[in-house]
Formats: sequence, structure tokens, C-alpha cells
Amino acid sequence: MSDEIIMALDEATAAMNKAIDHLEFELNKIRAGKASPAMLDSVKVDYYGSYTPLKNIANVSTPDARTITVQAWEKHMLEPIAKAIMEANLGLNPQNNGDLIIISVPMLTEERRKDLSKRAHTEGENAKVSIRTGRKDAIDFIKQAQKDGLPEDEAKTGEAKVQELTDKYNKKVEEVLTAKDKDIMTI
Repeated sequence: MSDEIIMALDEATAAMNKAIDHLEFELNKIRAGKASPAMLDSVKVDYYGSYTPLKNIANVSTPDARTITVQAWEKHMLEPIAKAIMEANLGLNPQNNGDLIIISVPMLTEERRKDLSKRAHTEGENAKVSIRTGRKDAIDFIKQAQKDGLPEDEAKTGEAKVQELTDKYNKKVEEVLTAKDKDIMTI
């Protein structure tokens, strides 16, 4: 295989890995009825004038499957943390007891589970679009290399390898979505 093909495959692999990583990150935000510290990853708190991720100013833990506790490293930050959780629009209701914030994660209704599943599939489609973009970029690179003197049979082989890679990553997206769907729909 020529250096151009190897380079195109490396670039495509990097783009597709990034798409899978982003999908997994986004799916971690979708709660499946069980409490998880990752549910609060998107929360930013006004910390001395700058918006700081919650995990940088507090300890977030799950003592049981239905509860998340947030223990601020500075007691005076409890109110701003509770406010930030409410403003994050996660459907969670934080309770401040003066020492820590306790969040009870409610059971999901069937309708809410279906909505979350749709949201997960939307994220999956976004990942597939990113994968297709990586494929297009790699194929464009190979076609340009062909114009610059790469033999046609090598270019066809390279395009076939890029398509194999694309199929592999699309299958990976489906596996991740199936696992998340199962997680969401399990009561």
C-alpha cells in the first residue's frame, strides 16, 4: 500500500474514532433511570465569576441507584451549585441540606424512556454523519493522490479499504446504540 493510502486510512480512522468517542460522551449524559455522576458532567457553576465544571468544585457520587450526592469543597458554593443544576434543565430537583446536595433520580415513565431512546438515536445519526464525512475526506484525498500519479488500481484498493473502515465504524455505532437502548428501556 502506498503512503497516500496509509495516510488517508489513518486520517479516516482518527475522524471515526473521534465520532465514536463523542457519541459515547453524549450518551453518558442521557440518563437511563439509574443515578450516575456523569449525569451532571454538563453542569457549569458560577465560581468566582467564571463558569466552572461541577466536578472541578465538588465531589459527585452515587450512594445508591436512585440518589446522587454533591459535596462542595467550599460550603458557600452549595446554593450556586443547586441553582446551576436546576438551570441545566436535566429534570433533576436538588435538595440542599446545608452540608451537601442530594438529588433523587425519579423513575422514568414509558413515554420518557421512548423520548430518551429517540434522543440516543439522534446522537447515533450525528455520529454516522461524522463517519461519512471522514470517509468522504479520505476518498477525496485518494482521488487527489490519483490525479497526482497514484495508480488507479491502488486508488480503487484504497477506496475499498476506506469503505470497509466506514462499515466497521457504522456497526460500532449500532452496537453502542443497542446497548444504550437496552439500558434505557430496562426498568
